[in-house]
Amino acid sequence: MKTFNPLSVVAIAAFVMFVSASPVAAQQGQGRGNFDPAEFRQRMMDNYRERLEIKGDDEWKAIQPLIEKVTEARREVGFGGGGFGFGRGGGGRRGGGGNNDAQADGNNQGGRRGFPGGEPSPEAEELQKAIDSNASKDELKAKLTKFREARKDKEAKLAKAEEDLKKVLSVKQEAAAVLMGLLQ
Repeated sequence: MKTFNPLSVVAIAAFVMFVSASPVAAQQGQGRGNFDPAEFRQRMMDNYRERLEIKGDDEWKAIQPLIEKVTEARREVGFGGGGFGFGRGGGGRRGGGGNNDAQADGNNQGGRRGFPGGEPSPEAEELQKAIDSNASKDELKAKLTKFREARKDKEAKLAKAEEDLKKVLSVKQEAAAVLMGLLQ
């Protein structure tokens, strides 16, 4: 009886693993290029409805538009504000401002690299252009002031949307909304 070379055993094992993993990898990759924002939003809304324990359609019809206003305002603060965060302030990447890695790879999106939907605000784009063009100190200060004012407006819009939503939620629903990150 012949014995197998240890290298042959490793090669056969690697081949078997590759063949058995290929169908799994193919299945996992199927949905990557087919991101549907509407489907994603619908799943989010369904999740909110379930976790807030909203059974009746009438109650949901009253609450859903308010949830949508909060999520849109939060997106504006996070994406449109040029920040990376989802909460108030947006504030650049984790750990505070700093260097924008998005610039290094040519993705000039004001720090929202990798997030579908949402566009950088005009103020964020203007500030980024001023940074990229090595604008004067005075021009940078002016663009930064304009950016901060726009962010404050967006944060005020978010605070109002959150208050409007809180008014229609029970205490239990409000607590669940806070845990979900829907409310502060």
